[in-house]
Formats: sequence, structure tokens, C-alpha cells
Amino acid sequence: MEFNLFHNLLEQWGVGERLIHELELLFFAVAITLLILLINLISRRVVIPIIKRVVKKTRNKFDDILLDEKFLKNSVRTLTPIIILIFIPYAVDSFPVLMEVLKRAAAVWLTISITVLICSFFEAIYTYLSAKEVAQQHPLKGFIQMFKIIVICIGLIVIMSIIVNKNPAAILTALGASAAVLMLVFKDTIVGLVAGIQLSANDMLRPGDWISMPKYGVDGDVIEVSLTTVKVENFDKTISTIPPYALISDSFQNWRGMKETGGRRVKRHIPIDMNTIGYLTNEQRGDLVSRGWIKADAPADIVNLKVFRDYLQNYLRSHAQVHQGLTLLVRELQPTSEGIPLELYFFSNTTVWAEYETIQSEVIEHVLSVMPKFGLRAFQRSSGSLSSLENPIKYS
Repeated sequence: MEFNLFHNLLEQWGVGERLIHELELLFFAVAITLLILLINLISRRVVIPIIKRVVKKTRNKFDDILLDEKFLKNSVRTLTPIIILIFIPYAVDSFPVLMEVLKRAAAVWLTISITVLICSFFEAIYTYLSAKEVAQQHPLKGFIQMFKIIVICIGLIVIMSIIVNKNPAAILTALGASAAVLMLVFKDTIVGLVAGIQLSANDMLRPGDWISMPKYGVDGDVIEVSLTTVKVENFDKTISTIPPYALISDSFQNWRGMKETGGRRVKRHIPIDMNTIGYLTNEQRGDLVSRGWIKADAPADIVNLKVFRDYLQNYLRSHAQVHQGLTLLVRELQPTSEGIPLELYFFSNTTVWAEYETIQSEVIEHVLSVMPKFGLRAFQRSSGSLSSLENPIKYS
């Protein structure tokens, strides 16, 4: 492509050869700039709105996320360096050094634009998958960050090869020689990447899991898993960040199994005063028979603690908020100087914290209130008058 008319016209006007080349350079610079502005204007005002209208009419939601404002604008930005690369040979053919510099600059610009565009594509994939169940089972953000880092590294290698005018393979060879330095600089990222892969491969952690890690003061729900950090929203609404490799090297408690089971364990014991354990009296026996808590033909020499254990078993078995499909025990532990512990071991039928606390509180309150009816008393260290301990237990 030759623009002899412009060149000949300048010669007829008596313009010097050197000045002609400079005016031609100025002319092409202005022409290319106007062309770039025109194409960008058409793309932003006409092409992008048309694409967005067409995309909204499709049933597939992925194209709505992919072809959003950010992705389309990044796509338009790649046109500028392409136009420059196409027209530079005609604009500055009389300035070979300048042409080489501009070509490399445009190539670097194009590489950066393509890298940003690919990263936008990965972000769109993450946004699309975040709304699906797969995002709840795998730390997708870490994988997306890994792919973006790979793309950026490739882009940097290509840019370096363009600047120094070397084959990318030569750049990789040079980087291989300095691998130790790179390992030191990117240590946290590399270790985080490996830890993230381990966490995902072994299904140790998912966004939404409730984890406890006392060493780091963590007790709450995982809200984000990335290459370098795991963010946890504690129950006091503070945010804790933990390096992923800490979850591999140290131990942590994941409560996901409890949530999936649908029941949360209650393990509480009440120390029984051993001085109150003995055979039922006739009065106690008659009262318990009238309440339907024991049968009329029960043995005469039946121990009140045994009757109390049986009663609590039946009470928990009939409780509407106790999970009947999981372990349920009422057992005696090793006697101590503070009495014989009677342990209640069962699961609530909910994992909601507030509801769980209410259920276990109501059960313990019932146990303490009904205990005197069996002639039993919870052990409690005396504070003040001993008269209450010396008096016999009365019940109605």
C-alpha cells in the first residue's frame, strides 16, 4: 500500500525529503489514532449493545455472565494493538528503528490485552459456577487463581521474549537457572497451591463448612478458600484468615459431618449425691406407680437410681426434639468424691445453634426438677447453711 499522492504533493510544494518523512509519520499517526477511536466508538456504542441484547434473549445463563460489560470491553481493547501492528509497516517504513520499537511495544500491549481477556474468561467461569452446587463442594476460587497465575506467567514470559527479542524457550531456560530464587519469592503461593489441591482432593474443606481451630482463634464458617488464604467468619462476626498450609500441617475440626447428619450431640452429666441412692420406699414406689413411671409388679428391692435411668431413657425416646436415629444413652460414669456422674448422651434433631442450646437446656432442667421424685439429689458443694442438706427430701 503506497500513499504516493501525499508524498508527490509535498514534493511539488518544495518540502524537503526529511520533512516529508516526518509529515508522513505525523499523518499516519493521526490517521491510525482516528481509526482506533472510530473502531472503539463503534464497538462500544453499537456492537456491544447489540451483543448484550442478543445474549439476554438466550436461555443459557453462561453467555450472560461471560459476555458481560467487562469481558466485552476487554475484547475491544485487544483491537487497538492489532490495528497498530497492521499499519505500522506503512506508517514508519522510513524509520526502521522506530518501527521495530513500535512493533515490540504493540506486541507487548497485545499480549497484556490477551492475558487480561483470558483472566476475565476465568472470572466469568467462576461467577457462573459459584451459583451451582459444585462451588459448595470444592474450593473453586483457588483453582481459578491457579489458572490465572499460569496465564499471567505465560504472558510475562512472552513479554520478556518480545522485549529482549529472544525465543520464549531461552527465557524459560534462564528462569530454570534461577528457580531457587523464584521458589523463595513465590514460596507462599506455591505452598498454598499445593495445600489447596490437597484440601480439595481429600475433601477436607469446602466453602460453608463450620471449622474450629483454637490455635488460630478460629470458630466459624468458611466463606472463601483461595491460594494464599482461607477466610473464616467467626460466630462473633469477626473474620479470620488462615494460610491453607496451616490446615494441612495443623489439626482442625470440621463440623460438616454433624450438619449432614442432621443432629448435634449433647453430652452432659449430672453428679448424683451417693447418699441419696438406695431402694425405693413404699411411699416413693406408690407415687411412681401412680405416675406410670414404673409398673405395679416391679420388684420390691428396686434401686431408685436404676428407676431414674429407665425413666430418662423413656423420656428421651419420646422427646420430639431428640434425634431417634442416632445414639441415645443414659449411663453411670466412674464414681468420684463429688458423687456418681449420670451422663446423658444423645443428639438433637437440629444443628441450629440456638435451637440446640434450647433443647439441651430444657432436658437438663427437666432432669433436675424431676430428680427429687425418685428420692435423688444432685451433688452440690455446700455454701452457707447446711440445714437444707440435713433435711430429708420432700416431693409431691
